[in-house]
Amino acid sequence: MKVLGIESSCDETACAIVEDGKTILSNVVATQIPFHQIYKGVVPEIASRKHVEWILPVVKQALAEANMTLDQVDAIAATNRPGLMGSLMVGFTFGKTLAWAKNKPFIAINHMLGHLYAAQLQTSVEYPFLGLLVSGGHSIICKVNNFDDLEILGTTVDDSVGEAFDKVAKYYGWGYPGGVIIDNLAKKGDPKAARFPVPKLDEVEHKYDVSFSGLKTAVIHQCDQFWQEGYEHSTENMCAAFQETAIKTLVSRLLKAVDDTGLKTVVCGGGVAANSRLRAMLAERTDINCIFPPLKLCGDNGAMIAGVGYHFLQRGDRSGWDTITCARIPQFKRGLSQVRR
Repeated sequence: MKVLGIESSCDETACAIVEDGKTILSNVVATQIPFHQIYKGVVPEIASRKHVEWILPVVKQALAEANMTLDQVDAIAATNRPGLMGSLMVGFTFGKTLAWAKNKPFIAINHMLGHLYAAQLQTSVEYPFLGLLVSGGHSIICKVNNFDDLEILGTTVDDSVGEAFDKVAKYYGWGYPGGVIIDNLAKKGDPKAARFPVPKLDEVEHKYDVSFSGLKTAVIHQCDQFWQEGYEHSTENMCAAFQETAIKTLVSRLLKAVDDTGLKTVVCGGGVAANSRLRAMLAERTDINCIFPPLKLCGDNGAMIAGVGYHFLQRGDRSGWDTITCARIPQFKRGLSQVRR
């Protein structure tokens, strides 16, 4: 089964064709980064307008690279949640219209399921496993029981880790996207140069939760008081120390979940899964099997949407023509398996 997947939840216009949920026949991503860099962050109105402009050429390119026509596609999948509403509506409406016009099966996909499936486009993973979904919008630790069944164990109580990176970079004028820039600068710095405070959360109520707002504030407004004697107050050193604290915060909570659940396989997804320090820190743990997507599949892409779509379709699921988009997913209730499409 060849599924065409469309992803437009934020500022990437993406389309891919995936066969049988594994083989990527094409994967086209049109990035809007140059249009948002001047604002040091994504501007929703600009994002949605660019999606309108690019969606047709991107879909045509994906078909061309797969050497296929639309008639040869067996089904169409598109992201319908969560994300920027204007952006979601462009890709989702386009995909649904294509399916209706060509009488193809259509499936709406939860963006979060896509990120946690991305690694499986390269490496097969048996369920259940622990998932670490880290991006500009999410910081989630979960038990993944099936491709559409996430049991939320912990999430952020304030900013996501990607949001913290972007806000620090924006404040200091380092550029956008902040996560990539800070990661690159940190490679030239010393993480011991500053000792930023580690967020403290109640160990009972927030056992697997994370927090990055206080860390972000410390780096932006209180940085001088945390510098260690003998270290240069350089951008590179600040980035290294900030990144080290942020990644350790994530990894410490994740390892608690590993110990408590007994699950030794961890699958990472989302834009921050490309972070070199996160990859290195988890690689040091020889007692767990940590699986990352290839770098090109960490960010938003259509391949992960098509991959998840295949499994829904194989199970016999279809989305009705009355299915709509939703900017948020309100039901983050820990211990319940409720994050589905």
